Amino acid sequence: MDDDAQKNWFAKNIDDLQKELKTDIELGLAEDEVKERLDEFGENKLDDIKKESTLKKIIKQFHDIIIYVLIAATIITFLIEHYIDSAVIGMVVIVNALIGYFQESKAQKALDSIRNMLSVEATVERDGSRVEIDAKQLVRGDVVYLFPGDRVPADIRIVDADNLKVEESALTGESDSVEKQVGALPDDTVLADRINMAFSGTSVTSGTGVGVVVETGNHTEIGKINEQMTEVKEMETPLTKQTAEFGKNITIAVVLIAIAFFVFAYFFRDYEIGELFLSVIAMVVGSIPEGLPAIMSMILAIGVQKMAKRNAIVKSLPSVETLGSVSIINSDKTGTLTKNEMTVKTVITPNQTYSITGEGYAPEGEIQSETKEKDPLLEKFLLATKTANESELFQDENGRWNITGEPTDGCFITLAEKTDLSLPETEEIDKIPFDSSYKYMATLASGEEGRMIYIKGAPGEIFDMLHGNNEFDRNFWEQQMEQMAKHGQRVIAVAYKKVSDQMEDLTHDDVKKDIEFLGLAGIIDPPREEAIQSVKAAQTAGVQVKMITGDHPSTAVAIGKKIGILKNDKAITGKEIDQMSDDELAEVIEDYAVFARTSPANKLRIVKALQKNGEVTSMTGDGVNDAPALKKADIGVAMGIKGTEVSKDASNMILTDDNFSTIVDAIEEGRRVYDNVKKTILFLLPTSAAEGFIVMASILLGISMPLSPVQLLWINMVTAVTISFAFVYEPAEKDVMVRKPREKGSQLLSKYYVFRIFYVAAIVAGTGLIVNTIMVDNGFDHAVANTVTLNIVVFGKMFYLFNVRNEHGFALNKSFFTNKVAFIVCGILIGLQLAITYAPFMHTVFATAPLEFGLWFIPIALGLVVFIVVEMEKYLNRRFFSKH
Repeated sequence: MDDDAQKNWFAKNIDDLQKELKTDIELGLAEDEVKERLDEFGENKLDDIKKESTLKKIIKQFHDIIIYVLIAATIITFLIEHYIDSAVIGMVVIVNALIGYFQESKAQKALDSIRNMLSVEATVERDGSRVEIDAKQLVRGDVVYLFPGDRVPADIRIVDADNLKVEESALTGESDSVEKQVGALPDDTVLADRINMAFSGTSVTSGTGVGVVVETGNHTEIGKINEQMTEVKEMETPLTKQTAEFGKNITIAVVLIAIAFFVFAYFFRDYEIGELFLSVIAMVVGSIPEGLPAIMSMILAIGVQKMAKRNAIVKSLPSVETLGSVSIINSDKTGTLTKNEMTVKTVITPNQTYSITGEGYAPEGEIQSETKEKDPLLEKFLLATKTANESELFQDENGRWNITGEPTDGCFITLAEKTDLSLPETEEIDKIPFDSSYKYMATLASGEEGRMIYIKGAPGEIFDMLHGNNEFDRNFWEQQMEQMAKHGQRVIAVAYKKVSDQMEDLTHDDVKKDIEFLGLAGIIDPPREEAIQSVKAAQTAGVQVKMITGDHPSTAVAIGKKIGILKNDKAITGKEIDQMSDDELAEVIEDYAVFARTSPANKLRIVKALQKNGEVTSMTGDGVNDAPALKKADIGVAMGIKGTEVSKDASNMILTDDNFSTIVDAIEEGRRVYDNVKKTILFLLPTSAAEGFIVMASILLGISMPLSPVQLLWINMVTAVTISFAFVYEPAEKDVMVRKPREKGSQLLSKYYVFRIFYVAAIVAGTGLIVNTIMVDNGFDHAVANTVTLNIVVFGKMFYLFNVRNEHGFALNKSFFTNKVAFIVCGILIGLQLAITYAPFMHTVFATAPLEFGLWFIPIALGLVVFIVVEMEKYLNRRFFSKH
């Protein structure tokens, strides 16, 4: 037996299958042959993946240049007995390491959940006897029996089927159970259409079958998905990339400058070595925004909480920010953009055309016609579709209407409930269940008018039954069917036949002649109203929406138009994607918004092609087949209601309501988060740089330090834990969903923001130095002058906070008071400054002194100067220069 590339087993007839696999359908494999094949090909299981140890994962979190510098600062400040500063810096290091560890620890879960899907036991034919075995012992050529409720233990070629139906939505995306047949299929048949195959991990819903194992373990379809997931590397988030690069650059720059100033001061200025050493350390720690990782994590954590309230569970902190940079949403159709509730929207009888209001399974709506004439055929139509039916309508404990059975049957029960006609009761006598081989179902029932056969099914099959009926105009009805199909409606034909009251059994021959046509029904899976609005909102925000579905192209195009995704009739199929190279797909993919009849490999390639074009991609999914694409996407979004555990574990975010609008809500929240992270940086850098500038200017000018090292560390510490916290709760600016997505390679800080950082730092540091020099020259004590200078820096930071809160408009606007936390933390900061100024024990530790009341006007006035200057600069920039 050949173990080359996977063969098209679905294209082989049963005789060729037996020869190639050297098996016998009647007797199965011999035990000796099974042992040889197990030795050669291994057990029917997925490969184990090597896991990184917990210790290695934790150690890896410290591999970052800013962490190295902070660790060094922690050690040095501890050695020189500045224990509080050492503890604060060390805590930041530890918290960041723990956050990184917990984010990475989820990586293995998706693979584990795939393994849990595999069947535990299998019923096989061995040496002419039917036996139960461990599914791991299956080999190619084994003959397997399938029963209702079984999980398919391997990829199996069906050789016998008795109404066998398999639920494959987790693998193929098809919502209905698939009825299996035994005949060979064309070589180019796509995965979703391989109806003579049963795939590992799927479930038998009804009927029985026999099949031959053709692939086991890693060679199965689910095994290939497992392999794809091990090869897919999770993408770094845009914020992770930018902050890592930003932290690296700022840290290197600060350390190099500090070394240079230390050397300069040592050789050219008369500073005591201990004081100089501590001053340079303070400059490094003060200039590096070590509070940024903690504040950023808090901003993201609050974003996660906000999303949970809006029906989205975010599994990792950076994921909510990533959504803010998404440029393309790849969405499932069924249940996400649509309700996943089939609905009859049109009924055409030979007498009239009816439109039906209401959507979903709730029996709310009307059957409306242009005329009010009574149509006796409508009552018969409704009775036929209600009787030839295997579904029931019910309300769950939450009051939501739902069905048992097939969705197509269920929507006809709902339709019957919408009529004001009084439909007579019927009693079922016999029936022919629906089967894909003949594409209709029929029910023999007894009612007020005697016994009838009610039939519904594919129009073509019903039309063939009407051959010889001179009153039936097939051309006319085919035109009606085409018109309904163009509107995305799936068309069902309905007919009936009056029979003898003595008839007890129903056969296919009974419906081949003398039937009467009742009309056509057009069925849709209606779009969610909120999804239509959310698609518009996404497009306004510059986010493209693409629909990836297992549906046929015509259905997908019609739904795409209704939702607002499509403006034309262009759609691309999975088969067409398979015929393209990766480069060809990347070249044409931007031209399509609808992808139909897609396979698992198609979805992954679509994501890769979009990323190759520089797009930040979101992928939604609910099945095992979606897992590799979910993991590869910049942000994977799984469905919480209908999603498999595999898809949930592979994703970054889970929608508890399976609703597309929640994704758009997440984009808004993600943009708010990114804005607030950027504002935090824009706030911390100028104020941290101001502290460094004071030290550098003092060294360059050869004057006494206007702020002692411990005072610099105090400023850095109290502002990091108070006013920086305001950005955690800053609401979104009003234009957040009007802006276009930021470009993938865009810098965290533009040239404009760099300019802002330097001039604000210069104002705060310059005014502090000037005031300190003037006060000392006018006979003020150094402790008093230094205390005023300390408050100048702090109040400069506090006023600057309100400049940064609104970057796209004036600070003094309607939203000024929306963030109450900003005012609370400012109050706390003022309290701390009063403590360091007037508390005697603070004077001892920080070398401060109490201030006269009048001296407080200096820091307050200079803080106000910072506020006014920045507001004027923001206005001039918006008025005369390009937007930043």
